[in-house]
Amino acid sequence: MSSTTSSGLARARKGLAPSGSGGGTLNLNRKSKLSSQASRTFFWLLLPSIVLLILINGYPLIYAGIQSTHDGNLIQTGNFVGLENFTAVLSSPAFWKAAQFTLLFTIVGVFGSWLAGLGLALLLRTKIPAGGTFKVLLLLPWVVPIVVSSTAWNWLVATPDSLVPAIFRNLGLGTPLFLADPTLAAITVMIFKVWVSFPFMMMMTSAALASVDSTVYEAASMDGATRWQQFSQITLPLIARSTYISWILMTIFCVNDFPTIYLLTGGGPVDATTSLVVLAYRTVFQDFATGPGVAIAFLMTITLVIVSVILYRQIRKSSVE
Repeated sequence: MSSTTSSGLARARKGLAPSGSGGGTLNLNRKSKLSSQASRTFFWLLLPSIVLLILINGYPLIYAGIQSTHDGNLIQTGNFVGLENFTAVLSSPAFWKAAQFTLLFTIVGVFGSWLAGLGLALLLRTKIPAGGTFKVLLLLPWVVPIVVSSTAWNWLVATPDSLVPAIFRNLGLGTPLFLADPTLAAITVMIFKVWVSFPFMMMMTSAALASVDSTVYEAASMDGATRWQQFSQITLPLIARSTYISWILMTIFCVNDFPTIYLLTGGGPVDATTSLVVLAYRTVFQDFATGPGVAIAFLMTITLVIVSVILYRQIRKSSVE
């Protein structure tokens, strides 16, 4: 890439005309500073909501912490055992198998849905026939209740006589058992997660792309930037904050996603699709071991907090200079 093009892309990201005069400057990183009086006003307005949130979430959190250090069940708290529940969970092969699947499920769910959503958001920025109708149809996987979607997917792949296995059989490719084979079941669940999640990513990306001024691309084009250079050095940096926020939200959605997995496979076969949240549910409500089940939930929460902090730091670093 030539130095002229590089400098042109830098000016374009800042919203400067090719002449560098700054006549069309976009103050993308200007942060409004509230006065001390306005800050106090916002504080007192937010205080009731903050107190309410603490009361609503504080009690369950404290009670769950108590349960995680006892050997009780759904009825009785039991005896205090300290960190034994956490030790038992961390030494359990079932926990690490579920953690491995949860990690893979989250990675595929986040980045698969983001790539699909980004591609469709870019497509919708172009003039296509019946664009509005197309956008509504693309929202259906997210709008339709998960029970309906999982039922439809079960009808498509659950048995050897379902539609998709029948198509494979007629093509001479055998009869794949999508929900009976451990590997195929895991792949099917991940694809299903991408299917129900990409509309959310598409809407987040579309909103971010709509905030990018078209003059930025005009300035870059006048400086000789190619389409790929405009995408990689203008579009992606300018929507970086929205991208990181969507990654944080989708990570939380994937790690805590119980219905997608449970309604499609129930965590099977042979625990191939058992995530941490499904394992926690089984431990508490089927094995009636409240302490270890809540300990699993606490470990999930700690992991999500760490991931969120890391991504929030990336948001702060994503300011376009």
